Amino acid sequence: MTVSSSNGPPVTQLRAEPSLDSPNYDSLILVVSPDQKISSNILSKAVSAALELDPALKTELALLPVQLPAKRFIYSPTGPVDPDYDDVRVFQTAGAAGIKRALKAGSKRPLLVLEENQTFANGPLVTLLEVLRSLYTPLEVREHDPSKTQKVDYLGVWTNNEAQTQSLVQLAAVIESGKRVAYDIGGADPERMAPPRVEEYVTALFANSSIKVEVISDIQRIKKEYPLFEAVNRAASSQERHKGRIIFLEYQPPETPKETLFLVGKGVTYDTGGADVKVGGHMVGMSRDKCGAAAVLGFLQVVNLLQPKNVRVVAGVGIVRNSIGSNSYVADEVITARSGARVRIINTDAEGRMIMADILCRFKEEALNAINPHLYTIATLTGHAVLTVGIGYSIVVDNGPAYKAGHSRKLQQTSEVIGDPFEVSTLKNVDITEHRGVIEGDDVVQGQNKPSTQSMRGHQGPVAFLLLASGLDKYGSGSDKPIKYSHFDIAGSSGDFPAHPTGASITALAQHYILK
Repeated sequence: MTVSSSNGPPVTQLRAEPSLDSPNYDSLILVVSPDQKISSNILSKAVSAALELDPALKTELALLPVQLPAKRFIYSPTGPVDPDYDDVRVFQTAGAAGIKRALKAGSKRPLLVLEENQTFANGPLVTLLEVLRSLYTPLEVREHDPSKTQKVDYLGVWTNNEAQTQSLVQLAAVIESGKRVAYDIGGADPERMAPPRVEEYVTALFANSSIKVEVISDIQRIKKEYPLFEAVNRAASSQERHKGRIIFLEYQPPETPKETLFLVGKGVTYDTGGADVKVGGHMVGMSRDKCGAAAVLGFLQVVNLLQPKNVRVVAGVGIVRNSIGSNSYVADEVITARSGARVRIINTDAEGRMIMADILCRFKEEALNAINPHLYTIATLTGHAVLTVGIGYSIVVDNGPAYKAGHSRKLQQTSEVIGDPFEVSTLKNVDITEHRGVIEGDDVVQGQNKPSTQSMRGHQGPVAFLLLASGLDKYGSGSDKPIKYSHFDIAGSSGDFPAHPTGASITALAQHYILK
Protein backbone atom coordinates (compact mmCIF):
# COMPACT_ATOMS: atom_id res chain seq x y z
CA MET A 1 0.00 0.00 0.00
CA THR A 2 1.43 3.38 -1.02
CA VAL A 3 0.66 6.41 1.13
CA SER A 4 1.28 9.97 -0.09
CA SER A 5 2.50 12.85 2.04
CA SER A 6 -0.05 14.90 3.95
CA ASN A 7 -0.74 18.31 5.44
CA GLY A 8 -3.34 16.74 7.73
CA PRO A 9 -3.85 17.05 11.47
CA PRO A 10 -1.28 15.37 13.74
CA VAL A 11 -1.87 11.66 14.21
CA THR A 12 -0.48 9.71 17.15
CA GLN A 13 2.92 8.24 16.24
CA LEU A 14 2.51 4.51 15.61
CA ARG A 15 5.20 1.84 15.88
CA ALA A 16 4.89 -1.70 14.57
CA GLU A 17 6.52 -3.55 17.45
CA PRO A 18 8.00 -7.02 16.81
CA SER A 19 8.63 -7.92 20.48
CA LEU A 20 6.72 -7.78 23.75
CA ASP A 21 10.11 -7.74 25.48
CA SER A 22 10.93 -4.28 24.12
CA PRO A 23 12.08 -1.82 26.82
CA ASN A 24 10.49 1.08 24.92
CA TYR A 25 7.06 0.81 26.53
CA ASP A 26 5.63 1.52 29.98
CA SER A 27 2.36 -0.43 29.63
CA LEU A 28 0.84 -3.30 27.68
CA ILE A 29 -2.84 -3.26 26.69
CA LEU A 30 -4.43 -6.57 25.73
CA VAL A 31 -7.87 -6.46 24.11
CA VAL A 32 -9.44 -9.91 23.73
CA SER A 33 -12.74 -11.76 23.59
CA PRO A 34 -13.33 -15.05 25.45
CA ASP A 35 -12.76 -17.22 22.38
CA GLN A 36 -9.41 -15.68 21.48
CA LYS A 37 -6.12 -17.43 22.09
CA ILE A 38 -3.50 -15.29 23.81
CA SER A 39 -0.30 -15.83 21.85
CA SER A 40 2.13 -14.74 24.54
CA ASN A 41 2.71 -17.36 27.24
CA ILE A 42 3.62 -14.64 29.76
CA LEU A 43 0.37 -12.71 29.17
CA SER A 44 -1.69 -15.88 29.03
CA LYS A 45 -0.34 -17.05 32.41
CA ALA A 46 -0.92 -13.60 33.94
CA VAL A 47 -4.56 -13.62 32.80
CA SER A 48 -5.12 -17.21 33.98
CA ALA A 49 -3.68 -16.44 37.40
CA ALA A 50 -5.84 -13.33 37.74
CA LEU A 51 -8.99 -15.22 36.71
CA GLU A 52 -8.30 -17.88 39.33
CA LEU A 53 -8.31 -15.21 42.01
CA ASP A 54 -11.24 -13.25 40.54
CA PRO A 55 -13.50 -14.89 37.92
CA ALA A 56 -15.29 -11.54 37.48
CA LEU A 57 -12.31 -10.44 35.40
CA LYS A 58 -13.87 -12.32 32.49
CA THR A 59 -15.86 -9.13 31.97
CA GLU A 60 -13.94 -6.55 34.02
CA LEU A 61 -10.93 -4.46 33.04
CA ALA A 62 -7.89 -4.95 35.29
CA LEU A 63 -4.38 -3.57 35.70
CA LEU A 64 -2.05 -6.46 36.48
CA PRO A 65 1.68 -6.83 37.11
CA VAL A 66 3.66 -8.67 34.45
CA GLN A 67 7.23 -9.94 34.13
CA LEU A 68 8.04 -7.81 31.10
CA PRO A 69 9.88 -4.47 30.75
CA ALA A 70 6.60 -2.56 30.48
CA LYS A 71 5.63 -3.80 34.00
CA ARG A 72 2.04 -2.56 33.71
CA PHE A 73 -0.37 -5.01 32.04
CA ILE A 74 -3.87 -3.74 31.28
CA TYR A 75 -6.27 -6.57 30.54
CA SER A 76 -9.36 -5.25 28.72
CA PRO A 77 -11.80 -8.05 27.82
CA THR A 78 -14.82 -7.64 25.59
CA GLY A 79 -16.88 -9.90 27.82
CA PRO A 80 -19.13 -12.59 26.33
CA VAL A 81 -19.81 -12.15 22.61
CA ASP A 82 -23.18 -13.21 21.19
CA PRO A 83 -22.42 -14.52 17.67
CA ASP A 84 -25.94 -13.67 16.51
CA TYR A 85 -26.31 -10.09 17.67
CA ASP A 86 -22.96 -8.64 18.72
CA ASP A 87 -20.68 -7.12 16.11
CA VAL A 88 -17.05 -6.05 15.86
CA ARG A 89 -17.73 -2.92 17.90
CA VAL A 90 -17.30 -4.95 21.09
CA PHE A 91 -13.60 -4.41 20.39
CA GLN A 92 -14.11 -0.65 20.10
CA THR A 93 -15.56 -0.55 23.59
CA ALA A 94 -12.80 -2.69 25.06
CA GLY A 95 -10.06 -0.81 23.21
CA ALA A 96 -11.29 2.58 24.41
CA ALA A 97 -11.52 1.31 28.00
CA GLY A 98 -8.00 -0.12 27.83
CA ILE A 99 -6.26 3.01 26.56
CA LYS A 100 -8.15 5.25 28.98
CA ARG A 101 -7.03 3.06 31.87
CA ALA A 102 -3.44 3.22 30.61
CA LEU A 103 -3.57 7.00 30.49
CA LYS A 104 -5.05 7.11 33.98
CA ALA A 105 -2.13 4.99 35.21
CA GLY A 106 0.27 7.55 33.74
CA SER A 107 1.38 5.60 30.68
CA LYS A 108 3.03 7.66 27.95
CA ARG A 109 4.36 4.80 25.81
CA PRO A 110 1.65 2.10 25.65
CA LEU A 111 1.92 -1.08 23.59
CA LEU A 112 -1.36 -2.38 22.19
CA VAL A 113 -1.49 -6.17 21.89
CA LEU A 114 -3.91 -7.38 19.22
CA GLU A 115 -4.89 -10.99 18.62
CA GLU A 116 -6.55 -12.55 15.58
CA ASN A 117 -10.23 -13.36 15.93
CA GLN A 118 -11.96 -16.04 13.87
CA THR A 119 -15.36 -14.34 14.08
CA PHE A 120 -14.30 -10.75 13.52
CA ALA A 121 -11.47 -10.56 10.98
CA ASN A 122 -11.28 -6.75 11.26
CA GLY A 123 -11.11 -6.80 15.05
CA PRO A 124 -7.48 -5.59 15.21
CA LEU A 125 -8.09 -2.62 12.87
CA VAL A 126 -11.34 -1.63 14.58
CA THR A 127 -9.65 -1.80 17.99
CA LEU A 128 -6.67 0.26 16.87
CA LEU A 129 -8.85 2.94 15.28
CA GLU A 130 -10.88 3.33 18.46
CA VAL A 131 -7.72 3.57 20.56
CA LEU A 132 -6.46 6.30 18.23
CA ARG A 133 -9.78 8.12 18.52
CA SER A 134 -9.38 8.07 22.30
CA LEU A 135 -5.95 9.67 21.88
CA TYR A 136 -7.27 12.56 19.76
CA THR A 137 -6.87 16.07 21.14
CA PRO A 138 -9.47 18.64 19.93
CA LEU A 139 -8.32 21.35 17.56
CA GLU A 140 -9.03 24.24 19.94
CA VAL A 141 -7.07 22.54 22.73
CA ARG A 142 -4.08 22.02 20.41
CA GLU A 143 -4.17 25.65 19.33
CA HIS A 144 -4.57 26.96 22.88
CA ASP A 145 -1.79 24.79 24.31
CA PRO A 146 0.38 22.98 21.72
CA SER A 147 2.02 20.96 24.51
CA LYS A 148 -1.23 19.01 24.82
CA THR A 149 -1.29 17.95 21.16
CA GLN A 150 -0.24 14.36 21.90
CA LYS A 151 -1.57 12.38 24.84
CA VAL A 152 1.24 9.82 24.50
CA ASP A 153 4.78 9.88 23.13
CA TYR A 154 3.91 7.02 20.78
CA LEU A 155 1.71 3.96 20.55
CA GLY A 156 3.18 0.56 19.83
CA VAL A 157 1.20 -2.17 18.08
CA TRP A 158 1.99 -5.88 18.34
CA THR A 159 0.41 -8.85 16.59
CA ASN A 160 1.80 -12.36 16.18
CA ASN A 161 2.36 -11.63 12.49
CA GLU A 162 5.04 -8.97 11.96
CA ALA A 163 4.16 -8.31 8.29
CA GLN A 164 0.51 -7.97 9.25
CA THR A 165 1.44 -5.51 11.97
CA GLN A 166 3.23 -3.23 9.49
CA SER A 167 0.28 -3.07 7.09
CA LEU A 168 -2.20 -2.67 9.96
CA VAL A 169 -0.31 0.29 11.39
CA GLN A 170 0.02 1.95 7.99
CA LEU A 171 -3.66 1.54 7.14
CA ALA A 172 -4.84 2.71 10.55
CA ALA A 173 -2.71 5.86 10.29
CA VAL A 174 -4.31 6.71 6.93
CA ILE A 175 -7.89 6.18 8.06
CA GLU A 176 -7.27 8.00 11.32
CA SER A 177 -5.83 10.98 9.44
CA GLY A 178 -9.09 11.25 7.52
CA LYS A 179 -11.16 10.80 10.66
CA ARG A 180 -9.17 13.46 12.48
CA VAL A 181 -10.01 15.91 9.71
CA ALA A 182 -13.65 15.11 10.46
CA TYR A 183 -13.07 15.42 14.21
CA ASP A 184 -11.46 18.85 13.75
CA ILE A 185 -14.14 20.24 11.45
CA GLY A 186 -17.13 18.53 12.98
CA GLY A 187 -16.16 19.06 16.60
CA ALA A 188 -14.85 22.63 16.59
CA ASP A 189 -17.06 25.36 17.97
CA PRO A 190 -19.15 27.51 15.60
CA GLU A 191 -16.70 30.41 15.53
CA ARG A 192 -13.51 28.35 15.17
CA MET A 193 -15.10 26.54 12.23
CA ALA A 194 -17.22 29.33 10.80
CA PRO A 195 -17.42 29.08 6.98
CA PRO A 196 -14.37 31.24 6.10
CA ARG A 197 -12.25 29.29 8.58
CA VAL A 198 -13.41 25.97 7.15
CA GLU A 199 -12.17 27.31 3.81
CA GLU A 200 -8.79 28.12 5.39
CA TYR A 201 -8.53 24.66 6.93
CA VAL A 202 -9.46 22.83 3.72
CA THR A 203 -7.21 24.83 1.40
CA ALA A 204 -4.25 24.31 3.76
CA LEU A 205 -5.07 20.60 4.11
CA PHE A 206 -5.02 19.92 0.38
CA ALA A 207 -2.33 22.40 -0.70
CA ASN A 208 0.16 20.76 -3.10
CA SER A 209 -1.80 17.50 -3.04
CA SER A 210 -3.64 15.31 -5.52
CA ILE A 211 -6.93 17.00 -4.55
CA LYS A 212 -8.05 19.97 -6.64
CA VAL A 213 -9.98 22.56 -4.60
CA GLU A 214 -12.39 25.27 -5.79
CA VAL A 215 -14.04 27.65 -3.32
CA ILE A 216 -17.10 29.71 -4.20
CA SER A 217 -17.71 32.70 -1.92
CA ASP A 218 -19.04 35.34 -4.32
CA ILE A 219 -22.61 36.06 -3.24
CA GLN A 220 -23.79 36.96 -6.74
CA ARG A 221 -22.50 33.71 -8.18
CA ILE A 222 -24.04 31.75 -5.31
CA LYS A 223 -27.37 33.52 -5.83
CA LYS A 224 -27.35 32.67 -9.53
CA GLU A 225 -26.06 29.07 -9.43
CA TYR A 226 -27.04 27.85 -5.93
CA PRO A 227 -30.20 29.78 -5.00
CA LEU A 228 -31.44 27.36 -2.33
CA PHE A 229 -28.08 27.56 -0.56
CA GLU A 230 -28.20 31.37 -0.90
CA ALA A 231 -31.54 31.48 0.90
CA VAL A 232 -30.11 29.74 3.96
CA ASN A 233 -26.96 31.89 3.80
CA ARG A 234 -28.92 35.13 3.54
CA ALA A 235 -29.10 36.04 7.25
CA ALA A 236 -25.50 35.03 7.97
CA SER A 237 -24.10 36.93 4.97
CA SER A 238 -24.42 40.26 6.82
CA GLN A 239 -21.47 39.17 8.99
CA GLU A 240 -18.18 38.75 7.13
CA ARG A 241 -16.99 36.00 9.49
CA HIS A 242 -20.19 34.00 8.91
CA LYS A 243 -20.55 34.27 5.13
CA GLY A 244 -21.13 30.91 3.51
CA ARG A 245 -18.78 28.94 1.30
CA ILE A 246 -19.34 26.20 -1.25
CA ILE A 247 -16.23 24.09 -1.62
CA PHE A 248 -15.68 21.67 -4.49
CA LEU A 249 -12.92 19.07 -4.49
CA GLU A 250 -11.81 16.53 -7.08
CA TYR A 251 -9.48 13.57 -7.18
CA GLN A 252 -8.53 12.30 -10.65
CA PRO A 253 -7.00 8.79 -10.54
CA PRO A 254 -3.85 7.92 -12.51
CA GLU A 255 -5.74 5.33 -14.58
CA THR A 256 -9.10 5.39 -16.36
CA PRO A 257 -11.70 5.26 -13.59
CA LYS A 258 -14.03 2.31 -13.24
CA GLU A 259 -16.44 4.40 -11.19
CA THR A 260 -17.03 8.01 -10.22
CA LEU A 261 -18.22 9.05 -6.77
CA PHE A 262 -19.99 12.37 -6.30
CA LEU A 263 -20.26 13.29 -2.61
CA VAL A 264 -22.33 16.16 -1.21
CA GLY A 265 -21.86 17.11 2.45
CA LYS A 266 -24.06 19.19 4.75
CA GLY A 267 -21.90 21.71 6.60
CA VAL A 268 -24.13 23.84 8.82
CA THR A 269 -21.63 25.43 11.19
CA TYR A 270 -24.45 26.43 13.53
CA ASP A 271 -28.15 25.76 13.21
CA THR A 272 -30.37 28.17 15.12
CA GLY A 273 -33.35 26.95 13.12
CA GLY A 274 -33.47 30.32 11.38
CA ALA A 275 -36.78 32.19 11.55
CA ASP A 276 -38.34 28.93 12.79
CA VAL A 277 -35.99 29.15 15.75
CA LYS A 278 -35.15 26.13 17.88
CA VAL A 279 -36.55 26.56 21.40
CA GLY A 280 -36.61 24.69 24.68
CA GLY A 281 -32.86 24.08 24.79
CA HIS A 282 -32.76 22.28 21.43
CA MET A 283 -30.07 24.61 20.06
CA VAL A 284 -27.33 23.09 22.21
CA GLY A 285 -25.01 20.93 20.12
CA MET A 286 -26.05 22.43 16.80
CA SER A 287 -22.43 23.21 15.97
CA ARG A 288 -22.29 19.48 15.11
CA ASP A 289 -24.62 20.00 12.15
CA LYS A 290 -21.52 20.17 9.95
CA CYS A 291 -20.52 16.54 10.49
CA GLY A 292 -21.78 15.48 7.04
CA ALA A 293 -19.41 17.89 5.33
CA ALA A 294 -16.71 16.88 7.81
CA ALA A 295 -17.14 13.23 6.80
CA VAL A 296 -16.88 14.10 3.10
CA LEU A 297 -13.70 16.12 3.68
CA GLY A 298 -12.26 13.39 5.89
CA PHE A 299 -12.91 10.79 3.20
CA LEU A 300 -11.15 13.01 0.65
CA GLN A 301 -8.14 13.00 2.98
CA VAL A 302 -8.16 9.18 2.91
CA VAL A 303 -8.41 9.30 -0.89
CA ASN A 304 -5.56 11.81 -0.99
CA LEU A 305 -3.33 9.52 1.06
CA LEU A 306 -4.19 6.21 -0.61
CA GLN A 307 -4.61 7.56 -4.17
CA PRO A 308 -6.77 4.74 -5.56
CA LYS A 309 -5.96 3.90 -9.17
CA ASN A 310 -9.44 3.46 -10.62
CA VAL A 311 -11.84 5.60 -8.56
CA ARG A 312 -12.56 9.24 -9.40
CA VAL A 313 -13.96 11.25 -6.49
CA VAL A 314 -15.76 14.58 -6.79
CA ALA A 315 -17.06 16.32 -3.69
CA GLY A 316 -19.05 19.42 -2.85
CA VAL A 317 -19.72 20.75 0.65
CA GLY A 318 -22.06 23.55 1.54
CA ILE A 319 -20.63 25.44 4.53
CA VAL A 320 -23.17 27.83 6.01
CA ARG A 321 -24.56 29.19 9.26
CA ASN A 322 -28.35 29.07 9.61
CA SER A 323 -28.66 32.39 11.40
CA ILE A 324 -31.57 34.53 12.58
CA GLY A 325 -32.05 38.12 11.43
CA SER A 326 -34.02 40.62 9.40
CA ASN A 327 -32.56 39.06 6.26
CA SER A 328 -33.60 35.49 7.13
CA TYR A 329 -35.43 33.39 4.60
CA VAL A 330 -38.90 32.52 5.87
CA ALA A 331 -41.74 30.10 5.38
CA ASP A 332 -44.03 30.80 2.40
CA GLU A 333 -41.19 31.99 0.17
CA VAL A 334 -41.05 30.31 -3.25
CA ILE A 335 -37.50 29.94 -4.56
CA THR A 336 -36.45 28.65 -7.97
CA ALA A 337 -33.77 26.00 -7.54
CA ARG A 338 -30.82 25.44 -9.87
CA SER A 339 -32.84 22.63 -11.47
CA GLY A 340 -35.65 25.04 -12.34
CA ALA A 341 -37.99 23.52 -9.76
CA ARG A 342 -40.06 26.00 -7.80
CA VAL A 343 -39.61 25.25 -4.09
CA ARG A 344 -42.07 26.47 -1.46
CA ILE A 345 -40.47 26.96 1.95
CA ILE A 346 -42.36 25.45 4.86
CA ASN A 347 -39.83 25.47 7.71
CA THR A 348 -36.49 27.26 7.83
CA ASP A 349 -35.15 24.58 10.18
CA ALA A 350 -35.16 22.19 7.20
CA GLU A 351 -32.06 23.96 5.94
CA GLY A 352 -29.83 20.92 5.37
CA ARG A 353 -31.72 19.69 2.33
CA MET A 354 -31.72 23.24 1.00
CA ILE A 355 -27.96 23.68 1.03
CA MET A 356 -27.34 20.28 -0.59
CA ALA A 357 -29.99 20.30 -3.34
CA ASP A 358 -28.29 22.69 -5.78
CA ILE A 359 -24.88 21.03 -5.33
CA LEU A 360 -26.57 17.68 -5.98
CA CYS A 361 -28.13 19.19 -9.10
CA ARG A 362 -24.71 20.28 -10.39
CA PHE A 363 -23.37 16.78 -9.81
CA LYS A 364 -26.39 15.32 -11.61
CA GLU A 365 -25.44 17.43 -14.61
CA GLU A 366 -21.83 16.22 -14.45
CA ALA A 367 -22.84 12.60 -13.84
CA LEU A 368 -24.51 12.40 -17.25
CA ASN A 369 -21.04 12.33 -18.81
CA ALA A 370 -19.17 10.48 -16.05
CA ILE A 371 -18.03 6.85 -15.94
CA ASN A 372 -20.30 4.69 -13.77
CA PRO A 373 -21.43 7.54 -11.49
CA HIS A 374 -22.92 7.21 -8.02
CA LEU A 375 -24.16 10.33 -6.22
CA TYR A 376 -24.27 10.64 -2.42
CA THR A 377 -25.55 13.14 0.11
CA ILE A 378 -24.16 12.85 3.65
CA ALA A 379 -25.75 14.77 6.49
CA THR A 380 -26.74 14.93 10.12
CA LEU A 381 -30.17 15.52 8.68
CA THR A 382 -32.98 14.34 10.95
CA GLY A 383 -33.79 13.54 14.55
CA HIS A 384 -36.12 10.95 13.09
CA ALA A 385 -33.09 8.92 11.99
CA VAL A 386 -31.91 8.78 15.60
CA LEU A 387 -35.32 7.58 16.79
CA THR A 388 -35.48 5.02 13.97
CA VAL A 389 -32.15 3.23 14.44
CA GLY A 390 -30.67 4.66 17.63
CA ILE A 391 -27.30 6.08 18.63
CA GLY A 392 -24.33 4.58 16.79
CA TYR A 393 -26.03 3.71 13.50
CA SER A 394 -26.17 5.50 10.16
CA ILE A 395 -29.05 5.14 7.70
CA VAL A 396 -28.65 4.62 3.96
CA VAL A 397 -31.53 5.34 1.57
CA ASP A 398 -31.12 4.43 -2.11
CA ASN A 399 -32.99 5.75 -5.10
CA GLY A 400 -34.36 3.17 -7.54
CA PRO A 401 -31.23 2.61 -9.67
CA ALA A 402 -28.97 2.29 -6.61
CA TYR A 403 -31.37 -0.03 -4.80
CA LYS A 404 -31.76 -2.28 -7.82
CA ALA A 405 -27.97 -2.48 -8.07
CA GLY A 406 -27.98 -3.87 -4.52
CA HIS A 407 -25.99 -0.92 -3.17
CA SER A 408 -27.60 -0.46 0.26
CA ARG A 409 -27.44 -4.15 1.20
CA LYS A 410 -23.82 -4.42 0.11
CA LEU A 411 -22.94 -1.28 2.05
CA GLN A 412 -24.71 -2.61 5.13
CA GLN A 413 -22.59 -5.76 5.04
CA THR A 414 -19.37 -3.85 4.36
CA SER A 415 -20.01 -1.28 7.08
CA GLU A 416 -20.85 -3.80 9.78
CA VAL A 417 -17.63 -5.80 9.44
CA ILE A 418 -15.55 -2.62 9.72
CA GLY A 419 -17.40 -1.20 12.76
CA ASP A 420 -19.11 1.74 10.99
CA PRO A 421 -22.62 0.25 10.66
CA PHE A 422 -25.48 1.32 8.42
CA GLU A 423 -29.11 0.30 8.57
CA VAL A 424 -31.09 0.17 5.32
CA SER A 425 -34.15 2.30 4.79
CA THR A 426 -36.21 2.54 1.60
CA LEU A 427 -37.87 5.28 -0.38
CA LYS A 428 -41.54 4.85 -1.30
CA ASN A 429 -44.03 6.63 -3.52
CA VAL A 430 -45.67 8.23 -0.47
CA ASP A 431 -42.42 10.07 0.28
CA ILE A 432 -42.29 11.53 -3.24
CA THR A 433 -45.96 12.45 -3.22
CA GLU A 434 -45.67 14.27 0.10
CA HIS A 435 -43.09 16.64 -1.39
CA ARG A 436 -44.68 17.44 -4.73
CA GLY A 437 -46.19 20.88 -5.14
CA VAL A 438 -49.88 21.20 -4.31
CA ILE A 439 -50.87 24.54 -5.86
CA GLU A 440 -50.12 26.40 -9.06
CA GLY A 441 -46.60 27.83 -8.95
CA ASP A 442 -45.20 25.12 -6.66
CA ASP A 443 -43.21 22.18 -7.97
CA VAL A 444 -41.74 21.03 -4.68
CA VAL A 445 -42.81 21.45 -1.07
CA GLN A 446 -39.77 21.78 1.17
CA GLY A 447 -41.10 19.79 4.13
CA GLN A 448 -43.55 19.92 6.99
CA ASN A 449 -44.13 22.59 9.62
CA LYS A 450 -43.15 20.30 12.47
CA PRO A 451 -39.93 18.48 13.45
CA SER A 452 -38.97 15.23 11.73
CA THR A 453 -39.32 13.47 15.08
CA GLN A 454 -43.05 14.25 14.97
CA SER A 455 -43.48 13.24 11.33
CA MET A 456 -44.23 9.87 9.82
CA ARG A 457 -41.35 8.68 7.61
CA GLY A 458 -39.44 11.70 8.85
CA HIS A 459 -36.04 10.65 7.53
CA GLN A 460 -37.21 9.42 4.10
CA GLY A 461 -39.06 12.62 3.21
CA PRO A 462 -35.94 14.80 2.92
CA VAL A 463 -34.47 12.28 0.45
CA ALA A 464 -37.58 12.67 -1.70
CA PHE A 465 -37.14 16.44 -1.52
CA LEU A 466 -33.54 16.15 -2.68
CA LEU A 467 -34.59 14.01 -5.64
CA LEU A 468 -37.29 16.46 -6.70
CA ALA A 469 -35.44 19.72 -6.02
CA SER A 470 -32.28 18.55 -7.84
CA GLY A 471 -34.14 17.01 -10.78
CA LEU A 472 -32.71 13.57 -10.05
CA ASP A 473 -36.23 12.14 -10.06
CA LYS A 474 -36.06 12.33 -13.86
CA TYR A 475 -33.15 9.87 -13.92
CA GLY A 476 -34.73 6.84 -12.29
CA SER A 477 -34.77 3.23 -13.50
CA GLY A 478 -37.27 4.02 -16.25
CA SER A 479 -35.18 6.78 -17.85
CA ASP A 480 -32.69 6.50 -20.70
CA LYS A 481 -29.87 7.46 -18.33
CA PRO A 482 -30.57 6.13 -14.82
CA ILE A 483 -28.29 7.62 -12.16
CA LYS A 484 -27.53 5.89 -8.86
CA TYR A 485 -28.06 8.09 -5.81
CA SER A 486 -27.85 7.29 -2.10
CA HIS A 487 -28.41 9.39 0.98
CA PHE A 488 -26.60 8.86 4.31
CA ASP A 489 -28.30 10.22 7.43
CA ILE A 490 -25.60 10.16 10.12
CA ALA A 491 -27.51 12.06 12.81
CA GLY A 492 -27.42 9.02 15.08
CA SER A 493 -23.83 8.00 14.41
CA SER A 494 -21.82 11.22 14.18
CA GLY A 495 -21.26 11.54 17.93
CA ASP A 496 -23.30 12.42 20.98
CA PHE A 497 -22.47 16.05 21.90
CA PRO A 498 -20.26 17.07 23.69
CA ALA A 499 -18.21 13.86 23.21
CA HIS A 500 -15.74 13.75 20.30
CA PRO A 501 -17.30 13.25 16.84
CA THR A 502 -16.92 9.77 15.39
CA GLY A 503 -16.14 10.45 11.73
CA ALA A 504 -19.08 8.21 10.85
CA SER A 505 -19.21 6.86 7.27
CA ILE A 506 -15.52 7.53 6.49
CA THR A 507 -14.37 4.01 7.33
CA ALA A 508 -17.38 2.45 5.62
CA LEU A 509 -16.79 4.42 2.41
CA ALA A 510 -13.08 3.59 2.46
CA GLN A 511 -13.80 -0.10 2.93
CA HIS A 512 -16.55 -0.14 0.30
CA TYR A 513 -14.69 1.69 -2.46
CA ILE A 514 -10.94 1.56 -1.80
CA LEU A 515 -9.90 -1.18 0.61
CA LYS A 516 -12.14 -3.92 -0.81
